[in-house]
Amino acid sequence: MVEKRPWLDAVSHLVLVLGVAVVAFPIYLTLVASTQTAEQINQSVPMSLWPGDHGWDTWKLALLGGRTSVGSTIAPVLPMLLTSLISALLISVGKISISLLSAFAIVYFRFPFKQLVFWMIFVTLMLPVEVRISPTYEVVAGLGLLNSYAGLTVPLIASATATFLFRQFFLSVPDELVEAARMDGAGPMRFFRDILLPLSATNIAAMFVIQFIYGWNQYLWPLLVTTNEDMYPVVLGIKRLISGESWTEWNVVMATAMLAMLPPALVVILMQKWFVKGLVDTEK
Repeated sequence: MVEKRPWLDAVSHLVLVLGVAVVAFPIYLTLVASTQTAEQINQSVPMSLWPGDHGWDTWKLALLGGRTSVGSTIAPVLPMLLTSLISALLISVGKISISLLSAFAIVYFRFPFKQLVFWMIFVTLMLPVEVRISPTYEVVAGLGLLNSYAGLTVPLIASATATFLFRQFFLSVPDELVEAARMDGAGPMRFFRDILLPLSATNIAAMFVIQFIYGWNQYLWPLLVTTNEDMYPVVLGIKRLISGESWTEWNVVMATAMLAMLPPALVVILMQKWFVKGLVDTEK
């Protein structure tokens, strides 16, 4: 029997509150900075922790672009958000689709060197994009895919992690389901569509959240394959705003950072139940 100790509960809650404060304070600081003017941020040290009255103007300037009070030109963030959204969705859907099919083939089909093929896929975990970035860029440039959604997403679609996770789940599916489907006359793709996909729904949801955030936060690869500002994702837009000159519109930078934070946060919040269930639920 677990003994109740009020002081232990108090300490636990205190640790949780401190943890939330440490995580939330930078977000609050970013939000406050986006409601002030650049002059207020640069002139007051330390910056005021109270919200200002320029939030609407700053967010409108960040979204739609325009000229600031000191004559700087701000590019609109809205097209960058759209580019990031399309790229993240293509990467997520592409990774999940390819990983599902490759795991299905490895588990349920017999072909020569099947285990070798799986371990070759698994070994690519040790070869992230940063390691193979030069030959990948050369291939993408040779195919004429620079400044395109294909160039932004196709090299990032293959995922050994997702393939491994789906393979492990497929191995846990009872063989009786396979035999029952075969007796009912279901072919391989029908078995995959009608049985495996519904059973994998929570795993797919969890993987979608992870891959969406992965695709949304990409910086190094888009920095190489995009030279046209029309194809900049929002992460590059933030870097562009921090120009390194003597004057930076920090209020617009902070508003852009908040806008870049909203879509991944919404995906996590809306799919939180499925995400947790897909990672920890063992009863399929």
